[in-house]
Amino acid sequence: MMVETVLSRSVRLICASGLALGMQAAVAQNTDAPIQRVEITGSSIKRISAEGALPVQTLSKLQIEQSGASNVADLIATLPSMQGFTTSSMSVNGGGGGLQTASIHSIGEGYTLVLLNGRRLAPATSGSTVNLASIPLAAVERVEILTDGANTLYGSDAIAGVVNFILKKNQTDAIVEASYNQPRSSGGATSTASISKGWGDLDKDGFNLLLSASHDESKASYARERDFSQSGVIPFTANGKAYSLYQLSSNSIPGVATVKYTKADGTPSSAAFSPNLFATGTCNGANLFKVGNRCLYDYAATVENTPGLKRDSGFASLNFKLNENTNFFAEGLISSFSNTAQYAAPAQPLGVPLSSALYAKSIAPYLARLGITNPASVTSVAMNLRLVDAGGRADEYKTIAKHLALGVDGSFKGLDYRAAYTHSENKQTDTAAGGYMSLNAFDALVTSGKFDPFAPPGTSKDVLAPAVLHNQLSETKSKIDMVQASASTEVFQLPAGAAQLALGADFTRQAYSEAPDAFTQGQNKQQPNFTDAIVGGSAGALPIDASRKNWGTYGELLLPVLKNMDLTVSGRYDDFSAVTNDKNFDADGNLIAPGKQGESASKATYKLALRWNPVESVLIRGSYGTGFKAPTMSNIVKPLVNGGSSQFHACPITSASDPRFKLCNPGSSEYGLLTGGNASVGAGALKPEESKQATLGIRVEPISSLSLGFDLWDVKLRNQIQTLSEDLVFNNPAIYDSLLRTYFDPIQKQNVLVAALTPFNLASSHYQGIDWDHTYKTNTTLGKVAVQWTGTFMTKAEQETPGSGVEKNIGRFNSYANVTFRWISKLTASLNTGRFTHALTANYHSGYTDQVYNEDDSVVREVLADGSLGDYVPMKRQVASYTTFDWQTKAQLSKQFTLIAGVKNIADIAPPFTIRNAGGGNQSGYDGRYTDPLGRQFYLTGSYKF
Repeated sequence: MMVETVLSRSVRLICASGLALGMQAAVAQNTDAPIQRVEITGSSIKRISAEGALPVQTLSKLQIEQSGASNVADLIATLPSMQGFTTSSMSVNGGGGGLQTASIHSIGEGYTLVLLNGRRLAPATSGSTVNLASIPLAAVERVEILTDGANTLYGSDAIAGVVNFILKKNQTDAIVEASYNQPRSSGGATSTASISKGWGDLDKDGFNLLLSASHDESKASYARERDFSQSGVIPFTANGKAYSLYQLSSNSIPGVATVKYTKADGTPSSAAFSPNLFATGTCNGANLFKVGNRCLYDYAATVENTPGLKRDSGFASLNFKLNENTNFFAEGLISSFSNTAQYAAPAQPLGVPLSSALYAKSIAPYLARLGITNPASVTSVAMNLRLVDAGGRADEYKTIAKHLALGVDGSFKGLDYRAAYTHSENKQTDTAAGGYMSLNAFDALVTSGKFDPFAPPGTSKDVLAPAVLHNQLSETKSKIDMVQASASTEVFQLPAGAAQLALGADFTRQAYSEAPDAFTQGQNKQQPNFTDAIVGGSAGALPIDASRKNWGTYGELLLPVLKNMDLTVSGRYDDFSAVTNDKNFDADGNLIAPGKQGESASKATYKLALRWNPVESVLIRGSYGTGFKAPTMSNIVKPLVNGGSSQFHACPITSASDPRFKLCNPGSSEYGLLTGGNASVGAGALKPEESKQATLGIRVEPISSLSLGFDLWDVKLRNQIQTLSEDLVFNNPAIYDSLLRTYFDPIQKQNVLVAALTPFNLASSHYQGIDWDHTYKTNTTLGKVAVQWTGTFMTKAEQETPGSGVEKNIGRFNSYANVTFRWISKLTASLNTGRFTHALTANYHSGYTDQVYNEDDSVVREVLADGSLGDYVPMKRQVASYTTFDWQTKAQLSKQFTLIAGVKNIADIAPPFTIRNAGGGNQSGYDGRYTDPLGRQFYLTGSYKF
């Protein structure tokens, strides 16, 4: 009787909703078995898993294997719909902070919601951005990607879409898996191992317990190992002319001195030189290039291309039938992930006291040679150092993630229900793993004469070793506690079938804290007696201890309008409290009483989705909805602190009468950045961002073996919370004059010019494109042939900011140092002979306009006819498209044993050349965010089931 009830209800769903092309025929062929209804990502109504009104991409276990990915982040990066995410290589030089993220359609990682079995994970930030590195690939059964907004079901942050990782369930076998990946070069090898075991079949035994453990590790790879990245000086041609990328640093060893002085007419001036070059006539040391009076350092030759990664994780799940209609579930995940990223040796401007022995020895003798005839006119001297003997700077970013979810789901008198509690937490530490130094200890070495900053490197490792730091620089904690409940049922009959209604509610408490150590904070009003600072890093951080609560309620109504058409109407109301901050600082850095910051926010959103089968072989679907995104807690409570160094800019202060003019550096130079939140209340408070999303799709199956699918999508954002890019601030000083400030740098021990970058509701964005997914399957004499072609074509990716107009970002390196590709596609052809499955995959990224320079940027030099280098020149060029091919063979050697062998990037295609010096990571000659520097890679994976 139960079988008949489930079957009859499923048939009604098929007929009323048209949820699968040709599904009626499939039901007719197998009327003896119940058809199970499941919950699909993007909907709270259980239904037959098939094509619905929303564009959901599913990566099966086979597709996960065919990707050759060794971790979740690499898997997500293979999807054409993914752009704008954080990669592991971006942590080289600290830009990625140890994170690996997802971003749908280049809209941004903060707008893409990542779920685990349909439930939220603790973010790595104060918003919702999840570190994918915390999810073990060995425990993943499949991945569902909703490429449409889902605010009405999941709440804030799901504007771009949802990535839902579905973990293994109801496994009874023991499975052991191991893999090894070896690139052509010596670095970058990856090894993985996992074991999982299940007990009990849920349907037969009424329970299932599954335990899984895994370990994976990737060795670091280095820029010096590949021709395309081994130097910041790279010859190239553009428009038939010869040029050279000349990406060098004035932070050098032997040190470079910048002398600031006053001319006879009273105007300030400066001169830079390398004292050791003046003394010896040559540049003494590795990775040095002589430019005028200076020896500049080739830092790009010393960095990593990819960092070292290590992950240990464990997963457990229990499903237990309390009775025939009720199931109890519990799942737990614990993961320890480390990303150890090493880049160039410490680079930091430091002051040289005019009364010091160092000044008398290395600066004063060369003043006349610099044209400074009056020694008394010298006002200050800074030395730009590259402390090679201290070792390359390295950060070990370690993340401990814990996730627990438990609850019940079941049915009662036609009502499907679920209730769950989720506790998820994420702790990340940043530990100095090499290179960083104590300023006091270093100053003592310089003052005592034990270390000469203007002497060649190679003899001072033992001298500098006592000054090298090994302490934990910061600790970040993120935690969510969430209670959610939902139920769905048939509510009334329409001529075409039964209407279904789902209602749900959830409550979340989110907490976030940052605890910088004494060195990372530096001397401030909280630790006035701390007089030390970190060399090679930045000081000025302040702690955060914030929390807030939010609740939401939602409804979804599925209406079978016609036998071949259904309409889904859904809505949600969310309410966010103001942020409670227990580490509350005023604008001057004084700790004040804990309290509320920012404003509370509430918003109702809605979504309409239509699915229509005009004929059995054609599916037309569309949706329109609204969304909103609450400001992250960091957007509000983060104090204004040192944000590191800018890229190279000409000084934005041009009037000699401006008191800030004296802080200008000659030519193109780095300046300081201050970053922080916006804790205003009332009219100046940050407001939620708002969005409108729409999709229109078609899927056609002209024959049973061919399926063609297109989805046009459109996302508009307004009141977008945005921090102005440094390019906008430095290039438009008249507009952003108030953001150019004087700041006392605790390391240089003097005032410097900085740009203060804080968030405002100042932008609107528009993203639009077409996703496609075509498949063809047929039987041949050789075996089963399958071809799948997926891709994304971007038609719009633009942002409008007051005062700077509309910036169109497709196919160009934009002012935020990012690229949105016009085309990304992936084509896979496979042949299954029974025992063997062979697959060939082509991956394609279109080309784009490179970072644009003028001669003042001092990055590109002309190569003269005799081969010598001429002046710095402006440059605008195109980065070539990027195509690679992968091969894989899967052998089912027995029922228990499976072996997979493959080659990534068969032709060992090098990443396309780029002259960019901004964006993630610190590499030169290529962009590690969009290409793989490991080149050809061979991998072998074995799986044994028993």
